[in-house]
Amino acid sequence: MTLAPAPPAPTETPSEKPSLVRGLSLLDSVLLLVSGIIGSSIFLTAKDIAGPLPHPFWFFLVWILGGAISLCACTAFAELGSMFPDSGGQYIYLREAYGDLVAFLYGWMLFAVANGGTIAALSVASAAYMGNIVPAISQQHVMFTAVGIAFTRTHAVGLVLIAILTVVNVFGLRWGALLNNVSTWTKFTAMAGFVVLGFAIGKGHWSNFTAHAPGGLSMGLSPGQLISALGVGLIAVFWAYDGWVYITWVAGEVKDPRRNVPLAMVFGVLAVGAIYLAMNMAYVYALPLSEVAKHDTIAHAAAVALFSPEAAIWLSAMIAISCFSAAAAGTLCGSRVYLAMAQDGVFFKRMAVIHPKWRTPAFSLIGQGIWAAVLTMSGRYDQLYTYVIFGMVLSYTLTVIGLFILRWKRPDVPRPYRCTGYPWLPGFYVLVGVAWTLNTIVTRPTQAFWGAAIVLAGVPGYLYWKRTSRRMAAE
Repeated sequence: MTLAPAPPAPTETPSEKPSLVRGLSLLDSVLLLVSGIIGSSIFLTAKDIAGPLPHPFWFFLVWILGGAISLCACTAFAELGSMFPDSGGQYIYLREAYGDLVAFLYGWMLFAVANGGTIAALSVASAAYMGNIVPAISQQHVMFTAVGIAFTRTHAVGLVLIAILTVVNVFGLRWGALLNNVSTWTKFTAMAGFVVLGFAIGKGHWSNFTAHAPGGLSMGLSPGQLISALGVGLIAVFWAYDGWVYITWVAGEVKDPRRNVPLAMVFGVLAVGAIYLAMNMAYVYALPLSEVAKHDTIAHAAAVALFSPEAAIWLSAMIAISCFSAAAAGTLCGSRVYLAMAQDGVFFKRMAVIHPKWRTPAFSLIGQGIWAAVLTMSGRYDQLYTYVIFGMVLSYTLTVIGLFILRWKRPDVPRPYRCTGYPWLPGFYVLVGVAWTLNTIVTRPTQAFWGAAIVLAGVPGYLYWKRTSRRMAAE
């Protein structure tokens, strides 16, 4: 990857309005991206891949493919990030390529489900795993039931975690970044301990890496069926890799963003790919793929097989920290997208305000926290998120297509970093993204339908805010 020297930053002119602070270093940015990607999925998704791909070769290949395909997108996003190094990231790229409506629908999807639901799900998941250590806050303790939804002490703790994350980030970028960095390094240490101890003293078997599924390497599938199975496996893998775009959302607060945003994306995805491979190797060392495919909580099953049932408590602590760390990244980054939307006049006006003392999008953070709390109370966040992963991958594909559009439409915009392998690597990603989208529509039509419905539900809101903005501008 080559980076042209960044042009000198423009001299800031005095302004009465407070602005965001560029306080995130390259290391902060990489940790933010990695933390945002690695949440709970690595502890859960192996079953969804081992099911359609019960051969070690294909099982590991799909993880490598997912990382490689994500890197192809990263190179395209890196150029866009060097063109528009402002908070909002992908929202801004889509706005510049396609206009306000497409950008708004992307931001709406993030707020309504993708990021809001992620914060809710990760906070509750963190609390649930804490409940395995402290039974007093477990899901067994139902506080009340309303409209068929049981609200437990776990949900209550999840709400407290959302409140803590929101308040810390409101009080300053440095506090939010510090919280993310500490929780991320703690997560890394715990995961490294699981992998190293698993291979060093765990009761696993190397033969699990050479076990063949019925039908040999092809698993008895035709080429078309094998490609479809890989597509199904990639649904889970893309979910596991989702979050690499976080750093673009907060680009307005990254030091030397034209250099550090591209580097953070590439370094971050490479680091995540290495961690994912290491964790999955530990799983397969512990259990053959035929067993991996039977366990929803594969990390727990692998820990029991490698060590003992008592290891479940240590594992619960690791997953709780991992989920909390990912929620911290989502809280910090997501609020910057809503800030950009509000500044464009297509979202709640109050969210456009930057706090004069703390220099953070305080009202955007508070609004995000309130909505995440509502989703937590609803108990529907997990189901909703499975729908919008379809829309998220589609939005990545549209953004990479946007790179081609902007090369033609805006050739004059400075590009300190130009996409590596253009047009082949981004073109390859577009082909894969389109094929994956079509495969999802065919194999998961319900998921695709509801994903599209959630996105399009934002159209009335867009029309309202757009009309309101025009009226205010005319006054």
